[in-house]
Amino acid sequence: MKNNIRDLRKSAKLSQDELAKRCKVSRQTINAIENDKYDPTLQLAFDMAKVLETTVDNLFISGDNS
Repeated sequence: MKNNIRDLRKSAKLSQDELAKRCKVSRQTINAIENDKYDPTLQLAFDMAKVLETTVDNLFISGDNS
């Protein structure tokens, strides 16, 4: 599943490290998620959506739309 996290993070003017700190995970976790190497837990997805001021649905792109 593709995601919009990198674009949303950059729009919010946050580094991977800052997003990671706000979500209480490592920068490597954010990097892996952005590069489609790791699927976040539901809780982490909600945390990222809150920090990025969006919905969980807006974080991800279903395969049908790409």
